Amino acid sequence: MTGTKRIWGTLDPFFEGGPVLGRTVANTAFLDGLLAADPFDEYHFFLPGERALAPLRKHLEKRAPGLVEGGRVRLMLREALPGMVGSTDYHCFHLSDCITSQPYLARLRNALSARIFPVTGLIHSLSYAGYPKAFLQHLWPGTTRRDAIVCTSEAGRIAVEGFFGQLRRGFGLGEDTHPAPGLKRIPLAVDTGAYAPGAKGGGETDGPVRILVFGRISHHSKMDLVPLVRAVHRLIRDGLDPRSVELVLAGWAERETHVLDTLTHLAANAGIPMSVVLRPGEARKRELFRMADVFVSIADNPQETFGITLAEAGAFGLPVVASDYDGYRDIVVHGETGFLVPTMGPSATPEVDLTAPLNFDNHYHLSLAQATAVDVPALAGALGRLIREPALRRAMGAAGRERVVREFSWPVVIGRYLDLWEELWREPAEAAPLRDLAHPLAPEYGRIFGHYPSRVLDDTVKLSVGRTGEAFYRNRDFPNLYAGLKDAIDLDVVRRLAFFARNPVDSATLIRKVADVAPMDVTRIENHILWALKQDILQIVE
Repeated sequence: MTGTKRIWGTLDPFFEGGPVLGRTVANTAFLDGLLAADPFDEYHFFLPGERALAPLRKHLEKRAPGLVEGGRVRLMLREALPGMVGSTDYHCFHLSDCITSQPYLARLRNALSARIFPVTGLIHSLSYAGYPKAFLQHLWPGTTRRDAIVCTSEAGRIAVEGFFGQLRRGFGLGEDTHPAPGLKRIPLAVDTGAYAPGAKGGGETDGPVRILVFGRISHHSKMDLVPLVRAVHRLIRDGLDPRSVELVLAGWAERETHVLDTLTHLAANAGIPMSVVLRPGEARKRELFRMADVFVSIADNPQETFGITLAEAGAFGLPVVASDYDGYRDIVVHGETGFLVPTMGPSATPEVDLTAPLNFDNHYHLSLAQATAVDVPALAGALGRLIREPALRRAMGAAGRERVVREFSWPVVIGRYLDLWEELWREPAEAAPLRDLAHPLAPEYGRIFGHYPSRVLDDTVKLSVGRTGEAFYRNRDFPNLYAGLKDAIDLDVVRRLAFFARNPVDSATLIRKVADVAPMDVTRIENHILWALKQDILQIVE
């Protein structure tokens, strides 16, 4: 074991392309924040294929060239994971999402690692109908007190607790027999150096008061903006000069849903000046925030868990008007950094509960969002105060900036992760009882499909070198080793099999002879024997 280095590991690239979503932005920012803080000696990435390696390598060479050039970042394929976990003393593994791999990584750690290192994973959107099955994976006897799900908000933490409670009730799973990972709250963060007030701050009085909405402009996956238009319309009917205000909608929208057309027509009919900026790049995004006076986000959709744009707005020194919903409560301090607008939702959702597993995600999310009301008069009241009172905008914007720097900047949040991993190391975890615990949701292929072949390899099978094996041993022939088997098949071991089987030998003796000269467990030697049979390096002696 190598115990002199602090090594951080992951199964995820954290950096990924595709649509700009809160999850992708948060994951990339975490990676950049971690590498900027550089608290570890090495960083090991185990990715599922070459296609994931190339973009990550390019990103790392750009953002952390010194770490790459110094050999402190290692990019490996997943095939190398068992060997590395068995031979490396990892400080922790952290995953960009707790949904997919976390329990199975814990199982591999339990089986192979000398020490039970912490395994943590992050939550993102939690409201997908298939997620109870994902959280069921976490409830198994091999979960330890060094395993944790990182919840970005208190609302998210309570939701995960709700999943575990539902699963325990439905399947009769006790906390003693089927423990869950710990739930630890650490927020997302923003780059408060890059995201900072510019020439125009929240207190400027010239020109209209610009009310910025930034994010996905989607009524079924983010928020319905009709209440915002209705609230501004209220203000105009109560005497607000429409020339004194401008709505700016910026972000990503699906034209085919006609949402933008609806909002544009409503604003025009109400006499509200409104502009739309689609797919702004990073420079344009910063410009939009710096030109704004007030930031608004009225999420009504359970897909939202934290609300990274609210933290970004605070970093830019903007007062925030947000719905009193989910993780928004953790970011906005009502009356100090902005206003939280009351919301109301259903006490039960029997129809959606029945049909969500049978429908597309956007169908049931739309139903849930449309049953969540944002208080339009309260929204109008909050906006009206900020439109009329530039001093209040300045004070709230300054307080918001101070709060984001203090609570939601990457140095602070990375520090909380480091504290968490140290805290988890202090939790008790005994390796021996965990070694042979199988995960009930991981198929035991040998048991389930062992009846498919004519027979299975056992101690009674007699083997000898095959014709290809004779040639291979004399370097006159070379077996075909497919890509992806490099870490599974060791040709030196195969050569030893051919040597030891020059005379007929039973498989038990052959395995023992190989084990005496190669540091390999019985299962791997058996796999080498079967592969050698497939390649005519060995043959069965009847």
